[in-house]
Amino acid sequence: MTTATEADVGHRTIRKLFGRLLPFLFLLYIVSYLDRINVGFAKLQMQDRLGLDERVFGTGFGIFFAGYFFFQVPSNLLLERVGVRRWIAGLMIIWGLVSCSMIFTRGAISFYVLRFLLGAAEAGFFPGMILYMKRWFPSSARARAVAWFMTANPLAGVIGSPISGVLLTLHSGPLAGWQWLFILEALPAIILGFVVYSVLPEHPRTATWLSESERLWLLEKLEQESSHETPLATNELIAALGSLRIWILALVYFGLPTCMYGVTLWLPSAIHSLAGMGYVATGTVATVPFIFTTIAMVFAGMHSDHSQERCRHTALAALAGAAGLVIAAYSHTPAWVISGMTLGMAGAQSMAGPFWAMATVQIGARAAAGIAVINSVGNLGGYLGPYIIGLFRSVNGQFRGGLLVIGVVMAISGCLALLVGSKSEKIQSAIGS
Repeated sequence: MTTATEADVGHRTIRKLFGRLLPFLFLLYIVSYLDRINVGFAKLQMQDRLGLDERVFGTGFGIFFAGYFFFQVPSNLLLERVGVRRWIAGLMIIWGLVSCSMIFTRGAISFYVLRFLLGAAEAGFFPGMILYMKRWFPSSARARAVAWFMTANPLAGVIGSPISGVLLTLHSGPLAGWQWLFILEALPAIILGFVVYSVLPEHPRTATWLSESERLWLLEKLEQESSHETPLATNELIAALGSLRIWILALVYFGLPTCMYGVTLWLPSAIHSLAGMGYVATGTVATVPFIFTTIAMVFAGMHSDHSQERCRHTALAALAGAAGLVIAAYSHTPAWVISGMTLGMAGAQSMAGPFWAMATVQIGARAAAGIAVINSVGNLGGYLGPYIIGLFRSVNGQFRGGLLVIGVVMAISGCLALLVGSKSEKIQSAIGS
């Protein structure tokens, strides 16, 4: 095969991966993300109906990530044994049923338990998807693929915010609007869980929509890349937990969910309370930050792939997000507060594509445990962000203190990402594995 022909086959193969595989993964992630953040809208009714205070909601928002933390590594290791289709299908059905069960919330304890179980059920999904894309997308296209995949996060807000706002006005039979919201937004997860097994190919070798030349090119490219990566060790989990490299990457990643969930889950409350809007108007206005965030994260992923640079892209996105949160904290008008929160969301989400492209190369070929450890430890930030805002809100009714704490966390993540880039050779020699 000539170089020109090989390049043509490579471009054609990448286009097929983006056209055939990514849209379905994207849809699955929209459903996953919507089921974890729709409680931010449900709170607008649940708080008065159930008599729960701001601190309870902050804890309940965040306790999702306690379940996420404890079950993510075993879930991702089981995915290796069971296979992507079976495991992801089962997880989606289970988390859909748990999300439906949120209608039975009657107080703080039941709220905490159901949010914990939802986190446990969703724990294996995202790291499984990152591992899955690593097995399909060559490194030259991976940041772009991850960035497009992760646009499902803000687009879930674009799609789900107005729908959630409308569903809160739905009162039919014995169920209130917030209960209908949980039921109707959980059904897609259950339905798609049954679809996954039949349509998601397990490996490039079984993809019937790839021609023989495309399949051979892709397998050769992925094999070539994996041969240059350093495996963790025979025992992946022990090696992952003992790797300083993975812990540094986890600390870099910690800022992303701290900001992303801290801002996203409280955004409806900020719009509703600061601007005095109704449910439908709140849902409509909430789409604007998500749209801006979608554009920013796609641009960051594409620019990172074009330049083949990861560390500075990750760091600058984190620092921009930190600046946005400071703006929001010290602003006195709803428009400026929401604009600052938007910049914070956009900065956090724009870290994702470059970060995971960097991380999947640095942790080596045997990445299942490494990805899960980074994501599970990093996602503890998803507990801190919502909780810290709820804590400050319960004390003084304001968002400022919580936003500033999250801004500091984002700034630290950005500085660590710069350290990874500027001191990479020293870090690599120090951490060995």
